[in-house]
Amino acid sequence: MKLVFATANKNKINEVLPLIPASIDVLSLVDIGCSEEIPETHGTIEANSQEKAEYIFQKYGYNCFSEDSGLEIEALDGEPGVYSAHYAGTRDAAQNINLVLLNMRGITNRRAQFKTVFTLIVEGNINQFTGIVTGFITDAPKGNGGFGYDPIFVPDGSVRTFAEFTQAEKSAVSHRSKAFGLLTSFINNNL
Repeated sequence: MKLVFATANKNKINEVLPLIPASIDVLSLVDIGCSEEIPETHGTIEANSQEKAEYIFQKYGYNCFSEDSGLEIEALDGEPGVYSAHYAGTRDAAQNINLVLLNMRGITNRRAQFKTVFTLIVEGNINQFTGIVTGFITDAPKGNGGFGYDPIFVPDGSVRTFAEFTQAEKSAVSHRSKAFGLLTSFINNNL
């Protein structure tokens, strides 16, 4: 089965590629001639994920899957949430992390979760798959791996940030791999 992965984020592609079953031939946006920025105009991760998949399906006619993720922090009423990628007004991860740490200064409730929602569209039928990893926000960045907020997020059951995990360790427990596992299971059982 051929599916377009509706993302230009190389980090997300690199995280998902090792998880893709041999039965799925993944096409990139470059492969289908899509160079424009895919819109994300909604206030929820679910709606943004669906919007991206619908955009590719309707404009390019390909069966596809898309993904939207966010860091949701309890004490910040779910922020940065859908604004995770550009929380500080830029896509610079260090600036986004610095703003989170500034906003968390003096707050003892450090609980947070990473949430990913994949949307799969095949022949116009839409299905969504959610993965969540709970944990807490550190006081300072630690580690050089991963991307985004990984240096300040420690998943439950660990003492290390996602940025201190190897890619294989992160893939075993991440929100993205959980959601993608549900997506691939659905494909294997239903298509």
